[in-house]
Amino acid sequence: MRNRRPSLPRGSRKGLRARWIVGAALCLSASWAHARARNLVIATVENAQMLQMQQLTPVFEKAHPDIRVIWVTLPEGTLRRDVATDITTAGEQFDIVTIGLYETPLWARHGWLRPIRPDASYDTADLLAPIRAGLSYRGVMYAVPFYGESSILMYRTDLLRQAGLRMPAQPTWSQVADFAARLNDPRQGVYGICLRAKPGWGENMSLVTTMVNAFGGQWFDMQWQPQLLGGPWRQAVGLYVDLLRKYGPPDPTTRNYNGNLRLFEQGHCAMWVDASVAAGSISDPRLSKVAGEVGYAPAPVEVTAKGSHWLWAWALAIPSDVGAGQAAAARTFVEWATSRAYVRLVAQRFGWGLVPSGTRKSTYENPRFQAAAPWARRELQAIESADPRDATLPASPYTGVQIVEIPEFPRIGDLVGRQIGLAVRGRISVAQALAAAQAATQREMLLGGDPD
Repeated sequence: MRNRRPSLPRGSRKGLRARWIVGAALCLSASWAHARARNLVIATVENAQMLQMQQLTPVFEKAHPDIRVIWVTLPEGTLRRDVATDITTAGEQFDIVTIGLYETPLWARHGWLRPIRPDASYDTADLLAPIRAGLSYRGVMYAVPFYGESSILMYRTDLLRQAGLRMPAQPTWSQVADFAARLNDPRQGVYGICLRAKPGWGENMSLVTTMVNAFGGQWFDMQWQPQLLGGPWRQAVGLYVDLLRKYGPPDPTTRNYNGNLRLFEQGHCAMWVDASVAAGSISDPRLSKVAGEVGYAPAPVEVTAKGSHWLWAWALAIPSDVGAGQAAAARTFVEWATSRAYVRLVAQRFGWGLVPSGTRKSTYENPRFQAAAPWARRELQAIESADPRDATLPASPYTGVQIVEIPEFPRIGDLVGRQIGLAVRGRISVAQALAAAQAATQREMLLGGDPD
């Protein structure tokens, strides 16, 4: 049994138990229907790429008739909470979990994940180096990437042209703010800028942290003292709140990645800074009303370019408490879903513009992907230039671009995200939000002990 963490997400056990009453019933039903098959229960996020994978599951099951896949698809915040609860309490509910660059090295260090060592046919060397490194611990991979991403600026070329504006090759946040003011036209249903603002360490704080980095800030100095009262935090958060309150869509704190994706696809966002993986959807005429009128630029910088764009991958991992036979079946699935062959399968079914990117060199080298994905070069440059070990202008004691790779960070990020969310909603000032955020961060670090 795994070592247990002392602190767990509040209120998560009851919700997880209730969902798994339903899940257990599904498993039982599946076992009757496929008495000789091995059931794999997979927890994943409700992003478009993961829903694609579910649609293609029959292809896998046909090739592996001894395996049946049962999906548990959850919103991003719920997924993070429920998977963390299951992992840290040895809940043994999932055979495969969807996690990222934050969880993988930390959980591997605790012995909560099985190492993944694909054979030569998988071509591990084809994986992009920053993504592979982020999913490894002591040189061994503990998760395999389904798709990777950085953050980029996506914008409406037609609206900029009508306003007589030209996007700089490397925009600054100050320039973005000026453009947002000039492009904002809510009477026509167009907002100057869309930004994720739903509170959470992987939600609003992913963007806010990269903004703070760009303004020359950091979470902690070399003595692990929180820096949230410093000038870079005041400037970055002040601009973030100002942009959303003046030029953003209504109720911004209810909108995460998927919420803003839908707004952009419907033509309601003049600009959007978010995950590069969105480019495939907003540029596909089957999905987006503004396809053909979308441009791509690097994520904005300000004082520095360091840490101005994040690095992330959604990856598939196998908990260490999964038995040997079940783990072998799980490895078969995760290698299939992250292989070169799977990329080709998605291209055949959905088109090269919607294949999982951000993972394999061969995808970016493919002429058909290059032709279908005008954002490909921008995405690859962003991924390869993001450096989690050198992401802040002043020296920092932690690893991570938009995250801090310490166990306390999800709790800290959620608490700080809530305070900034209150400022966006006008409930408190930016100064009050940062004062409360600084105090909460100090408290959580004291409770957590020495991060080293």
